[in-house]
Amino acid sequence: MARVPDLTVEDVSEEYRDDFRRLSDIFAAFSNQVPVYAHSPVGMKHIFDMSLALRQTGNLSRRLIEVAVVAASYANRCAYCVAHHSTILVELGLDADSVSGLGAGDAPGLSDEERLVRDYAICVTERAWGIRDAMFEQLRQHFTDTQVVELTMRIALTGMFNRVNQALGIEMEEDLMAEFMASGLAEDSLPKEPA
Repeated sequence: MARVPDLTVEDVSEEYRDDFRRLSDIFAAFSNQVPVYAHSPVGMKHIFDMSLALRQTGNLSRRLIEVAVVAASYANRCAYCVAHHSTILVELGLDADSVSGLGAGDAPGLSDEERLVRDYAICVTERAWGIRDAMFEQLRQHFTDTQVVELTMRIALTGMFNRVNQALGIEMEEDLMAEFMASGLAEDSLPKEPA
């Protein structure tokens, strides 16, 4: 159970009820998030809408975005986001061993571009202040400046989701682990929070 109670649409001020309903529908698979995020209706609306807007630009493939999200979530040890987004990556054609490898540093099925995105996501997550110019030279061989900025924003947004989920104790939905394992992913590949 999350550290704050779930809200229902009736608990939210009239001004944000349509947003609550809309986001609950769009993010139905992430059904444990919206009722908690709704305690800050402005935050709920803008964090989820930013995620949607960045996805809809089409400047980066969904698979590359999901590689970045899973890599950042592994780096942040957010099992909730790793479980959700790993199954999406499998649906997008990345094999389960490669997906699990995003957290271990060895992901054999990644293309050079995907490996670069994974490495960049980890750098942005763990030491954004210390990224070397050489990494940006590599990024520019594959991506436009627009794509690099959007990728960076999406990685940072993932970090925000990770931190909110972890701090507020948002639990995995009841059927998530079954879906995770049905995708060929192993439960022991999920990140563990330090003791």
